[in-house]
Amino acid sequence: MPASHAADGVPCEDTPSALTWQSMRVLLVEDDAPLADALQRGFSEQGIELVHTTDLAVARSLVMQPEWNVVVLDVMLPSGSGFDLCRDMRRAGLLTPVLLLTARDAVEDRVMGLELGADDYVTKPFAFRELVARVRGLARRPEARRLRDVRVADLTVDLVGRRATRAGRVLDLTHKEFALLELLASRSGELVTRETIAAHLWGSEDDSASGVMDVLLHRLRTKVDHGFDKPLLTTVRGRGYRLQA
Repeated sequence: MPASHAADGVPCEDTPSALTWQSMRVLLVEDDAPLADALQRGFSEQGIELVHTTDLAVARSLVMQPEWNVVVLDVMLPSGSGFDLCRDMRRAGLLTPVLLLTARDAVEDRVMGLELGADDYVTKPFAFRELVARVRGLARRPEARRLRDVRVADLTVDLVGRRATRAGRVLDLTHKEFALLELLASRSGELVTRETIAAHLWGSEDDSASGVMDVLLHRLRTKVDHGFDKPLLTTVRGRGYRLQA
């Protein structure tokens, strides 16, 4: 069988038969469209489902889903740094294996990525078979449990079971309320802007739904803080919101 066509310096070599040992889902965060297309075709031939996004805000929402086996994350993105997303995933308690994909080959960059919680690091250009082998290796790790609880003071957000409790009391949250709490908890202690919230909840930074957001935030604050001495959800006027102990 002849070698596949290479795209953007990625040698797409002959590949073995499709995976049979495991149904895999991989999230690719990459702004290079030709490269992403080539990887999508190649991974599909291996029996691996590859979901692609170019936007960090969208990626922040997608990584919260429990079904990813591996996240392949480009470091240099127009919307920000992949290093930041990797760091935020680990702070949120997300244990999904992360493979950094970048053209930056400096030792300092590799060390930084690993210190922020990345599991592996591949520099461009690369051989397709090597990338697939590394992704498979990360997915096989027995300790690669995708998600766990996020705790902020006495608030616990169960990212697998999609439920939240405070001081043992179950919070009755709608789907959107939980999605908002999920975002705020994953970035506990950090300011989360209204634009980030809009992108997370509706896939756009457009504030046309600002009235809906205000209602949603009011309801969530009532459910999280009402009846407790110490409020966790605070408003930073004109800037955004913060969930912190």
